Amino acid sequence: MTRYRDFEVFGGVKEFVNYRGAEAIVHGPAETGKTIGALYKLHICATDYDNASIVIARKTLASTYSTVLQTFQNKVLYNGCGAVPYGGQKPEWFDYPATGARIWITGLDKSGKVLSAEHDIIYVNQAEELTLDDWETLTTRTTGRAGNMPYSQTIGDANPAWPTHWMYGRESLRMFYSQHSENPALFDQLTGEMTAQGKHTMSVLDALTGLRRIRLRDGKAALAEGVIYEEWHPAIHLIDRFDIPDDWQRFRVIDFGYTNPFVCQWWAVDHDGRMFMYREIYHTKRTVKMHSRTIRGHSEGEIISATVCDHDAEDRATLHENGIPTIGAQKAVTLGIDKVKERLKVAGDKRPRLYILRDSLIELDQDLKREHKPTCTAEEFPAYVWSNSKTKEQPKKEDDHGMDDIRYAVMYLDGEQKHPPAGTRVQGVRLHKQIERPSRWRKGKR
Repeated sequence: MTRYRDFEVFGGVKEFVNYRGAEAIVHGPAETGKTIGALYKLHICATDYDNASIVIARKTLASTYSTVLQTFQNKVLYNGCGAVPYGGQKPEWFDYPATGARIWITGLDKSGKVLSAEHDIIYVNQAEELTLDDWETLTTRTTGRAGNMPYSQTIGDANPAWPTHWMYGRESLRMFYSQHSENPALFDQLTGEMTAQGKHTMSVLDALTGLRRIRLRDGKAALAEGVIYEEWHPAIHLIDRFDIPDDWQRFRVIDFGYTNPFVCQWWAVDHDGRMFMYREIYHTKRTVKMHSRTIRGHSEGEIISATVCDHDAEDRATLHENGIPTIGAQKAVTLGIDKVKERLKVAGDKRPRLYILRDSLIELDQDLKREHKPTCTAEEFPAYVWSNSKTKEQPKKEDDHGMDDIRYAVMYLDGEQKHPPAGTRVQGVRLHKQIERPSRWRKGKR
């Protein structure tokens, strides 16, 4: 059996792979080889060290399975490498029978027994998603007590974040920086010439604009100039999933798209008026009819009080024909933005009035991922900016489809939504009666 493939890393990724200190993150723009370098380090350790206990994690288990695990299985492991998965299509761990080592697969939201034990290495993909509390909790599980390797580590890879992110100021954390020129898939390391893959990849990154270009192409920690929702903070507004009580009000909001994403958000409202986005379609290149089937299927058994959507008459008619009655959104932009900002603010009870549940996405759009475009509403917030940061009159119309939906949702819930009576026509669409709310909601007791 081959112990492991020949695999070379260069520059910052190489320094990171060879580092043995307690805490390390390799940081840089997209497509610089950070993740595959980190994963290969784990594979080599599992191959070389008897009984090594290693963890691969992300902020959530669902995102671990849909992203970094795919890279591990498809680009690092190979026939004859000795790794044996346990757990079917979503393995819980990989055993290395030759050494007795194990690589666990987990998420911080469902870590259970995995992160209650001691390990030799814990690796976090997309470490910028973690809070400082998350990271420090992991470091208490890699203190050296596992004792199966000559060193223990909490490590991760990260894309650039905002300049005050905790990882930039943590003294015990060693940061390594990767560059596109150091990725052998993009640049020949002997000649410095760009490869065919490199030309394609860099053309995709060069097409990015605004904050996404600054972070993912140029590799710089930055805030977007003129960002609209300064109140948004993922550590506050992006929360772990929980079971939505049956007696909470639920409604849907839709922004149409085909080349651009079609976005459908499901919202629930608690008895104090806080709103929670708990499910989302964010996908391109599918017809409204196709989306209708998905919407109906995922809404089965739920009482939906309304479906609020953009005003395109033909697309609304298609929804109606497929059993989804709608009402037109209130589209006042400035008023809507102000109301969203009010809900994002932390109130006197130390809580905002708008949340997004992690892993709300029904299906990841692989085309958007390859193009390094937002793949869900939460990813739009950091780059949603004013067209003119001085006048602040209109938002820039780019990667804003989820932002439009959130504005429609808040305008509907906060009483700015006009409700034409059933049977009237709005832009050529005859409105059907919406699903009735339970009596306790109609009496104002939600």
